[in-house]
Amino acid sequence: MQIDHLSLTHFRNYARLELSLPAGKPILLYGENAQGKTSLLESIYYLATAKSPYTVSDRQLIHWRAESDPVPVARVTGEVITRHKTRTRLDITLALERTPDGGQRFRKIVRVNGVEKRVMDIIGLLNVVLFLPRDLTLIEGSPADRRRFIDDTLSQIDAAYVEASDLYEKVLPQRNALLRRISEGGASARELDFWDEKLIAAGSVIIAGRQRFLRELEYEAQKAHHDLTGRRETLTLRYQPSFLPTVSGGGQMSFDALGLDLHRELTPEQIAPQFADRLKVDRQEEIFRGMTQSGPHRDELRLLINERDVGQYGSRGQSRTTVLAFKLAELVWMRERIGEWPLLLLDEVAAELDARRRAYLLERIDGATQTLMTTTEMDIFTPDFLERAAIWRVSDGQIDTQPG
Repeated sequence: MQIDHLSLTHFRNYARLELSLPAGKPILLYGENAQGKTSLLESIYYLATAKSPYTVSDRQLIHWRAESDPVPVARVTGEVITRHKTRTRLDITLALERTPDGGQRFRKIVRVNGVEKRVMDIIGLLNVVLFLPRDLTLIEGSPADRRRFIDDTLSQIDAAYVEASDLYEKVLPQRNALLRRISEGGASARELDFWDEKLIAAGSVIIAGRQRFLRELEYEAQKAHHDLTGRRETLTLRYQPSFLPTVSGGGQMSFDALGLDLHRELTPEQIAPQFADRLKVDRQEEIFRGMTQSGPHRDELRLLINERDVGQYGSRGQSRTTVLAFKLAELVWMRERIGEWPLLLLDEVAAELDARRRAYLLERIDGATQTLMTTTEMDIFTPDFLERAAIWRVSDGQIDTQPG
């Protein structure tokens, strides 16, 4: 899978960009900070996922120069070619339209081959793996950071997971609001049944998807981690859902175990009745607190080296090794799921790694994966890598593909 051509209009600091991307060699984007290197990677990620990894507000993606236009518009367009040589044109337009009362209405318009589609219809048409220096939050960050990694990856592959996540995010605040009204005497507890049914249906798909993903990812992560550590350390993943479904179900649940065994697979149909039982157990406590206590919004993932939690006991070097193994495993996992290599986007990652880990990473950028990476330091790369890379200079929203 590769992007053959990329077009940006008023996206971030790019007023206008038309760019053909080569296949078979890594692309090294170099230049000073705040020149547009990261924005280029962001545009590709946005084309694949319809969301930015750097901001929660899509309005911030519209170039400031477009604000004076009658209708401020930003556009990202890409020509995607798969291994079967099929070509797909993806287009996302962001527009600030004027309303009759003088305000503005924001619109996101997604088109596939010129036909307007839903946002979720672009899932799987372009797949990317993004590696950022801040990915250390996988180790050092909050449970929400680790859940976000799982969700961002699965949301590129699994349409059912996307639908379930979207429904869950809508239902959860509605259910919490109802719990507060019940606590205040303004509603009946029987009204929870409607929202519980929706929460259980969506949550069970999410839990099953996360368990399956982590079980498959762990195998590849362990292999990469073994290579990086000379087989001295073993990386394991421990999925800790907010309640612990069992294989047999039947109400005989154990809530004191630390995690769910990743080497067995539960279906949403097996998880759903156990999730329902848990909500019944929690109901009075939830009404008292006005908050849903169980569900995938409270799941956790822990990463362990030789059975010791990296976040609590690991060194900085072990954390970096773990994250590198994790991201390389994500790349291989995605290839196995879609049948071809996704794009690999590396934003200032090389400078964050020591020489040994950097060499390990660069050895795996062999041209099979279309790779774009940013840097402010050219001297950290080996002559061999620079010889086989396309080196582009980025300056003030302009890209020179033939720098002198």
